[in-house]
Amino acid sequence: MLRGMRKASSNWVGKTIMAVVMGVLIISFGVWGIADIFRGFGQSTVAKVGHTEISLNEFRQIYTDRLQQIGRQFGRPLTPEQARAFGLDRQVLQQTIAEAALDENARRLGLGQSDDQIRELIMNDPNFKGVDGKFDANRFQSLIRNFGYTEQRYVAEQRKVALRRQITGTIGAGLEPPKAMLDVATRFQNEQRAIEFVRLDTAQAGQIDPPSPEALAAYFEDHKVQFRAPEYRKIVFAVISPEEIAKWSDVSDDDAKKLFEQRKDQLSTPEKRQIQQIVFPNVADAQAARERLAGGLSFEDLGKERGLSATDVDLGLVAKSALEPVVGDAAFALPAGEISQPIQGRLGVSIVKVEKIEPGAEADYAKFAGDVKRQIAAERARVKVSELRDKMEDERGAGTSVADAAQKLGLTAVTIDAVDRSGRAPNGQTVANIPQGLDVVSQAFNSDVGVDNDPISFKGGYVWYDVVAITPSRDRSLDEVRDQVEARWRQDQIATKLKAKATEMVQKLEQGAKLADEAAAINAKVETASGFKRDDTPAGVPANIVAAAFRTAKDGVGQAPVTGGSEVIVYRVTDIVDPAADTASDAVKKLKDGIDRSLTDEQVASYVNKLQNDIGTSINQAAFAQVTGANQ
Repeated sequence: MLRGMRKASSNWVGKTIMAVVMGVLIISFGVWGIADIFRGFGQSTVAKVGHTEISLNEFRQIYTDRLQQIGRQFGRPLTPEQARAFGLDRQVLQQTIAEAALDENARRLGLGQSDDQIRELIMNDPNFKGVDGKFDANRFQSLIRNFGYTEQRYVAEQRKVALRRQITGTIGAGLEPPKAMLDVATRFQNEQRAIEFVRLDTAQAGQIDPPSPEALAAYFEDHKVQFRAPEYRKIVFAVISPEEIAKWSDVSDDDAKKLFEQRKDQLSTPEKRQIQQIVFPNVADAQAARERLAGGLSFEDLGKERGLSATDVDLGLVAKSALEPVVGDAAFALPAGEISQPIQGRLGVSIVKVEKIEPGAEADYAKFAGDVKRQIAAERARVKVSELRDKMEDERGAGTSVADAAQKLGLTAVTIDAVDRSGRAPNGQTVANIPQGLDVVSQAFNSDVGVDNDPISFKGGYVWYDVVAITPSRDRSLDEVRDQVEARWRQDQIATKLKAKATEMVQKLEQGAKLADEAAAINAKVETASGFKRDDTPAGVPANIVAAAFRTAKDGVGQAPVTGGSEVIVYRVTDIVDPAADTASDAVKKLKDGIDRSLTDEQVASYVNKLQNDIGTSINQAAFAQVTGANQ
């Protein structure tokens, strides 16, 4: 938007228009007052929960992040149309409103999280730990940027999440599923079935004569929409990301060794010791106990006298950093088997004994050279990304195309001559030169030729793109798709014949015929599967057949097409086993945990629903449609 304003005001016509626009804004502030401009339910607000507003930009960021996350999971971008078809737009809105309700409730209850608590939460996150097992600030910055977060936004989001967990954790605490519910769920989950079945495929469909020209033409007319050519777009894009730029970096051994020496202590394996410890209230008690230990009393027996278990006394194999500094200094100065003098610490007076010493290992440069070089390359790349981003924005602000700007900056611009909304080329194959997780296709289909698009955040960097040309959707002629139409016609003919044959076979089986005899009559073989549960996928048995078998009574028969194939399966349920459940088994414990989570989710959902009603919730449907593309 700012870039557009800058371009618009670069000539006298633009300057005149911008002057008029600014004049109107100044007059509106003068008439209504600044406070009134931002008060109430404005066009820039998607929803309001109590006094908490979800702005249009905030919801757009949340919605875009969610679609990109799903796109990375599927390995291809998700279009706005697909997102709406799956109901993701409403799901994200409902989740955002629920979170806003919890945020509003936390504010009203006066809940809070200190900076130290949030810092500890983030630094203990295993995702942000480096090769030495400690918090890595560079890794933290890189990962949050990959997901489109600034540090400030991520910390603020984690603060909100922590407060929400305080509320939801309290609501869900102590919930237990009724025994009857657990019994029913266990039987349902562990029920086993056995079937015998026959596959009917193209061999059983018989001869399929080619269609007459008239029949094929009629079929094409009836199914014309299935063969329609989609809209295609020609796209040019350029990627600037630390990952891409790091590939250009050649890190010397001198630079890598310099950083390695700085981090050598962090990368080295520290000495560890198995330590026993007992804490006393004062020095006199500790000294008396030490004399008894020196006389042959074991730490374990002394601990029992003081009401301590073996695990309370034995600290295990620990590094010096895991101990209170004064205790660590004393413990790591002792030989193995020795008992310390009383040690005054923060929590009392300690006596420690070293049971075993495990020497540390100094880090070897050869082992860590690759990781260190990658870290240096990534850091250099992050600086280069910022430089290139500014240069690219300047080029784009001057009206330079993505292709020309990339060439000037020494970047590689990727051209996709034709791609549809699903990311496929005219040959039906997925376009291969789009980085995984990049939703440039869906973004391009929300743009137009000649539009100066905002860059897309991607893997800690940016992607600029242009829509160069649009080929509209159109009806294809029969001659263009004759082979596809004939293949689809043939599939339909086979499916019709197989369904009729399967229906006939099921009727005979219901009248007392044997599956083996019916299979022999059509040159098919009988297969079996046994001992499978509802969620199992036995070898050679499609999932929809398993589901159908669990809807059929013992000795009952049925049929079902094989999803995605030209086959129909006819089956008979030969056995149903309802095994006794072992309540102490891991499977039952896992099931109970799942039910616990479901009950907690229901309880929290009810609570949040009541919160929304009590606090008051309103939705700006026009703003919601603007973000999700429903009004396009």
